[in-house]
Amino acid sequence: MTDREALSEAFNALLDEVRGIEQKLLAADPPLSEADLLDGYRLPFSLLRVGVDAYVWGDRDKPILVDVISPYLKWGGDNSDAYYQLAPLDPARTYRVTGNRGDAVYLSMTVYGGPGEGRYSDRIVGTMNDRGMEFDEDGNFEFIMSPDPHPGAWLKLDPDTEFALTRDYLNDPGTGRRPVWRIESLDPPARRTDSAAELTRRFRYAKNWLHEQVSFLPTRVEPANALHPPFPVPQNAYGWSAADAAYSMGAYDLAPDQALIIEGTSPDCVFWNLCLWNPFLHTYDYTHERVTINGAHVSYEPDGSWRIVISEKDPGHPNWVATAGRPKGLIWLRWFLPEQTPAHPQCRVVDLAEVAAL
Repeated sequence: MTDREALSEAFNALLDEVRGIEQKLLAADPPLSEADLLDGYRLPFSLLRVGVDAYVWGDRDKPILVDVISPYLKWGGDNSDAYYQLAPLDPARTYRVTGNRGDAVYLSMTVYGGPGEGRYSDRIVGTMNDRGMEFDEDGNFEFIMSPDPHPGAWLKLDPDTEFALTRDYLNDPGTGRRPVWRIESLDPPARRTDSAAELTRRFRYAKNWLHEQVSFLPTRVEPANALHPPFPVPQNAYGWSAADAAYSMGAYDLAPDQALIIEGTSPDCVFWNLCLWNPFLHTYDYTHERVTINGAHVSYEPDGSWRIVISEKDPGHPNWVATAGRPKGLIWLRWFLPEQTPAHPQCRVVDLAEVAAL
């Protein structure tokens, strides 16, 4: 097979992978609801955008951080309170990272390692969060990423390093100043490497990316109307999780006249929120309804505990989170830099009319 024939084959295999996602959606058991199916048809295009930026365009020699989350770009457990950017890395190179924290209450760059070739990351190489950074009076920061020790703030790159992912959390992302990140290779080549064989490899990696990203979708969580106990993420974590956060996942299944009450406490932490997701781990449309809420906007009880109400209709509770008309869905809570693992939130289903008495 010539290089051009291999390129054509890899290109069409990537397109076939996109087309194949439809059959996975249609064969879901139990069948997807109408709203989830519509989201499912959008799913391949979000994943393809991320995969193409990461593998078809991404340049490890001279990386550029690109957005991988937005109201119209959903991937990997997104939420409305954060900005995420992704860049490929070469473990043998040295990079200078600079930026400004803006109004973020938490920001970090996490470096992931793994098998490569578009396969799912299976290890966190290291994390540089705002507790390990030094900021000047204007909020500017700088650190080095390299395989060898470097004076000052430094993040070590291991031989299996694949990607860097930034996380920027704001209490009010609609009005707050977004953090700025820049990454600069200190020893880039004069020209980008490009050839039919190179692009073939990139198409194959993007295909692998798509295949693995949908391999566990649609996601089901049992039992309904409950949350699993929160767990902290260790330094060696699977996938694209953070190494300095605790998480809890659950699901709801409600009639139109029912509400799910979630009661809990949060340890001291820099940020926490609750999101509702579809079975593809994507938030509902938060441009029209409040389908997520963060700790800065929660109304707390006198003892510091909180009560969040999930329902289709507004019950008049200040901590109401809308189901966006979806009777079933996933629930996700996250706490960044918690002082301890959060206590297990408790859930109960009540009639919507009872919420006013709470």
